[in-house]
Amino acid sequence: MVLVKLKGNYTVKPAEPTWEGRLALSELDQIGCITHIPTISFYRPPQNWLNPIETITNTLKESLSRVLVPFYPLAGRLHWISRDHLELNCNAMGAQFVEAESESKLDEIFGRGGSFSPSPEYHHLIPTVDYSLPFHELPIVLVQLTRFTCGGISLSLTISHAVVDGQSLLHFISEWAGLARGEPLKTPPCLDRKALRAGMPPAGPPSLHHSFDLPSLITEKQSPNREKDNNNDKETALAMLRLSKGQVEKLKKMANEGMTRDGTTSTRAYTRYETLAAHVWRCACKARELRPEQPTALGVCVDARRRVQRGLLPGGYFGNAIFDVLASGGADELVSKPLGFAASRIREAVEQVTDEYVWSAIDYLKMHPDLRVFQDLGLRVNSNKAKFPFYESPNLGVVSWLSLPLYGLDFGWGKEFYMGPGDVDGESSFLLPCPSGDGSLVVALCMRVADMESFKNHFYEDIVDYQYI
Repeated sequence: MVLVKLKGNYTVKPAEPTWEGRLALSELDQIGCITHIPTISFYRPPQNWLNPIETITNTLKESLSRVLVPFYPLAGRLHWISRDHLELNCNAMGAQFVEAESESKLDEIFGRGGSFSPSPEYHHLIPTVDYSLPFHELPIVLVQLTRFTCGGISLSLTISHAVVDGQSLLHFISEWAGLARGEPLKTPPCLDRKALRAGMPPAGPPSLHHSFDLPSLITEKQSPNREKDNNNDKETALAMLRLSKGQVEKLKKMANEGMTRDGTTSTRAYTRYETLAAHVWRCACKARELRPEQPTALGVCVDARRRVQRGLLPGGYFGNAIFDVLASGGADELVSKPLGFAASRIREAVEQVTDEYVWSAIDYLKMHPDLRVFQDLGLRVNSNKAKFPFYESPNLGVVSWLSLPLYGLDFGWGKEFYMGPGDVDGESSFLLPCPSGDGSLVVALCMRVADMESFKNHFYEDIVDYQYI
């Protein structure tokens, strides 16, 4: 039984007239995930914010209307201008704001110590995007405010990934929260996507080889140890797996053990991301019982903001500036070799994203005859063409939110006590710092139900079983 009831559904438009017209998107906006990505935050507002109960709703709607003035592309709509290219129509059609009530209490969702365990009700806390509608009718931003019987609230924001990446998303939410508190805009968004040559012809043939087509080559060979006749074999579940600071440090020692050092040079130690992504990758191989010869790929998101040397992206660049690159290897070598081997494959994938790589990849995409093969929405409308998403066994994705300013989003009634991804598509995961700031981390993991318990066992037991040498 669904315990969340819809109380209102509103369209929120910019508070003032904004520029109207067509805005070109870059090629990085139009590959990978072009559907909506949800985030969710939970709050326990003080009593004075709850009387009258309309106070929070009115504050959010009014401040959202004002923040849509500088961030006016988010009030527009996406349009197909060809079979595979999108354009952003800045037409001030507005964002969707949903108000709901839950019969549950926050303590029924969050266990002792604030540990989060997604419930069947969880998905109803996130606004739904109806992809059966014409694409140009879909709001770019959807917001849902849900009140719980205990007085707590959740605030979920679902936003089109064809318009923003994680960095831009948090820029928008942070400015929205600031306006709600009565503060001025801190960093205006840079809306000129020509910084990534949006709408421009290619500069020339790509100077490097690019492996965007690799996902179509890596599929699972049936394991003799897996029961494949179950119709629910691909049903997935979401789990939040917490690692203490001590466990993170132990994993880093595991990954970095054996790295060679001499008197003049030293190998740079593996980062938290390289270490944790490697650990998730290895545990997935074990839980899935992949054949030893099975190739597997790990999708890694790399932020071009830190990689572009010439024509640096301006501060506040508002759009997608991320690349999905792939680390690959055989299941046997990933499982049998030390953790540092998997970490090294991830590092190799990340380090290929240089300044030259970024511009060469953009030229490659500009010259490609059909971007649909790189768009996840293509799977819904043109399944014989789509190659994304490929994040299912034997592959997976691990996205890092470790360096993003996730916490402290105060709309006037205090900071959240939890913030994270609203949902995870395919078999992939997000790495998040805990809001406590004590060095502990959370892995938000989506995986097949049939593999989840085995994954959890390997995830923790591999750390416990490790002995320092």
